[in-house]
Formats: sequence, structure tokens, C-alpha cells
Amino acid sequence: MWSGFRLVNGSTACEGRVEIHVLGTWGSLCASHWDLLDAHVLCRHLDCGFAESIPRGGPFGRGTGPVWRDSFHCDGTEAHLGQCPVTALGASPCSHENNAAVICSAGSASLRLVGGGSRCDGRVEIFQHGTWGRVLDDQWDMQEASVVCRQLRCGEAETAYNPPKPQRGTGPVGLRGVRCAGHEANLTLCNTSLPESVLAAGIAEDVGVVCWGSRQVRLVNGPGRCAGRVEIYYQGSWGTICDDSWDLPDATVVCHQLGCGGAVKAVGSAHFGEGSGQIWLDAVNCSGAEAALWDCPAGSWGQHDCGHKEDAGVDCSEFMALRLENSDGCSGRLQVLYNGTWGSVCSNSMTLKTVSLACKELGCGDRGTLETRMPYGRASGPAWLDRVECGERNSSFWQCPSAPWDPQSCDDLRDEAHITCTGTQDDCVKET
Repeated sequence: MWSGFRLVNGSTACEGRVEIHVLGTWGSLCASHWDLLDAHVLCRHLDCGFAESIPRGGPFGRGTGPVWRDSFHCDGTEAHLGQCPVTALGASPCSHENNAAVICSAGSASLRLVGGGSRCDGRVEIFQHGTWGRVLDDQWDMQEASVVCRQLRCGEAETAYNPPKPQRGTGPVGLRGVRCAGHEANLTLCNTSLPESVLAAGIAEDVGVVCWGSRQVRLVNGPGRCAGRVEIYYQGSWGTICDDSWDLPDATVVCHQLGCGGAVKAVGSAHFGEGSGQIWLDAVNCSGAEAALWDCPAGSWGQHDCGHKEDAGVDCSEFMALRLENSDGCSGRLQVLYNGTWGSVCSNSMTLKTVSLACKELGCGDRGTLETRMPYGRASGPAWLDRVECGERNSSFWQCPSAPWDPQSCDDLRDEAHITCTGTQDDCVKET
């Protein structure tokens, strides 16, 4: 689908406007859902370190080709953008005034953290003389960890540690012994020329850090990307949230943080199954305006009186599903779930490619026909989508461009899409 990624119009190859190569054409990427996690993946893929910022307002000029409306939903660990979940269905039109851009760290990426659950926690390695090497120390503490986190733009240091034996490195040693005051901008600005007598006095081991920027939130065990049990990554491990006082403003923060729109429902009592391990937060009390769940008032980390049978979950507005209403096997009125409500899909501009991807999503084979002899009359309920135009670049129904979400996309039964798939029925509802 995507055959190339590049940054253009910057002062170096590691900053600029994001362009994507699709079916022989370079085009700009819309910035509507572009975030730092997506940008980190692109910078790493381009061998440009990590993303320092994603400037808005067109600092790298206007593109001239198409503007791709794809929304990438990366968690930051992917090797390239093509591995991230992607949606385009229902996206609003986008102009060259709203092109995605990124400034990558480029040459300053002489440190990295490996073996953690994010780019901001794990064992420390340093890049010297063309090789990544381990960092060993016998008195590694928060001063050194603070420098590492600052250098990697990962916020404040939360923990400095020596990894357990299974997580230790086996490669060459890049740095043995380091003493920092804690204010240095770069680990190499610390004292790295310790006397042999000091180095011989202790046992130097691999070192690791957990930075504030390693915190993440995710939804698991749900029917799609935007619904599920809420889990937080903290101090190097995933844990759940207790449902005491869990309500819609709390769920709203989670949905916004994940780029999943607003909250439709806040659920408790392990609605999406019981988690395991830590229960990180209890008595969460968000206003709904916070940027992240950990910005909300709550009990102390790890302090609770709950069991996993009280794990909290959410349904977000951009949880989408597909079904055939009045279905006789794999034939019926095509409907999409959006904002918590099922609605019709209009048939204007619908091609056999669109029908085939809908059938594929429904588990009804990969071919189908659009029925045209429908009765007159007014449609009941919302008609969410119109002009769904899947093309050769689309491998999933959710990636297809369409008119923006609108509950009145069409108001006549004759315009509603009824399809008949030629495959066999596996499942009549499919989600994303």
C-alpha cells in the first residue's frame, strides 16, 4: 500500500513535511491525527533517531500533490508506519495548510533504551565509533538516570536500576563507569574518566532507567482498537484501573488520549474480562479535560482495595463495527457502528471494490454485488456514511476514503447500500 516515506523541505534529511508514496505518487499526510508516537516510528524508520516535535502551521511549506487522509495509530514500538493500524473512513477533507511534519533528533540519538515496553524505559546503550555498546556502572543512581531521560526527551527520571540477569546485555561495552551531577544535557558530558582504582573497587553492571515519558495507556480484550479494558504502563509493567468512581469524564480522557474520539460508555466490573498483575490506580476522578489519565486526581500508584473483578473499561465513539441488518447469511443492509449507534451506509459512488472489502471484513468471502432494486421510503435511524470509495491502495474497509461522518448522509431507502456477498458466513459483525 505505502511504498515509501520521506521528509521534505527541511534543512536536513531528518526534518520536514511528511510525504508518503502510494501507487507511484508522492503526497502529503494530513496532520489531523498525527501525533508523537506516529512521528517516533517514522524518525526511527528513517534512521533519524526519535521525534523531538511535530510542528503545526506549515513550517516546511505547502505540498503540491494529493493529501492522504490516512490516520496512523502507532504505539511507538513499530519498525515503520506500515505496521501501525490505519483508518481513513469518515475522515474530513484536509488541505495543504494542515500537512503533517516532524523534527527528528538525528545525530543526537547517541543513546537508546532497549528491552523496555517503550522508547523511554529499558537498559541503556550508547552509540560510539559506529557501534551500539552497553553502559556499565557500579553506582548508577537518579543523577545519571535524569541525564539519560533528559537527553532522550523522555521527561523526568522515575527509576534508576540494574536489570536482572535475564535482561542484561551481551554485546560490547561502550561505557564503563560514569558520574553525573544530574544537570548535564548529555551523558558524555558527565565524568566518564574515572580512575582505575575506582572502577576496580565495585562491580560494574548493566544499567537501566524508567522515565516519565514511558507511561502509556491502552485498551485490551475488547472488540476493537477503541473499546476494551483500560491498562496503564507504569514503572515498566502493565496494570489495570479499579472501577471505584469510574465514570464518563474518566473514560473521556482515555478516549481522547488514544485518538478514539469521545467516550460513549464507562464500564466496570471487568466488563472486558479480568486483567492480571498490578492494579495501578483507584478512585480516579478526572474532569474530562486532562491530557492524560495520570494527570487526573487519584489514589497513590499501586494503592487500592480492589480485585481484578473490578477492572475498568471504556467504549469510545470511534469504535467502529460492520454488520448486515436483516441478514440472510451474507446478504442484507450494510450498517456501520459509530458513536455508539448503528447506522446505514449510503450507496452513492460505491464500487464492487468497496463491496468486496465489506464482504471480506464481514467474513463473507471477498466478492459481492450491490443490490439496486430497493423500496421507496424514508430511512430509519442515522445514515452515517456516503461515497465510500475503496481503491487499489486499500486493503481494509476502514482504510477507504469517504465523505465525513454525518448522521444524515442520505435520507431515502433507495440510497442505502444492500449487498450480497458470494462467500460463506463466518461472522456477521466485524469491528475495528
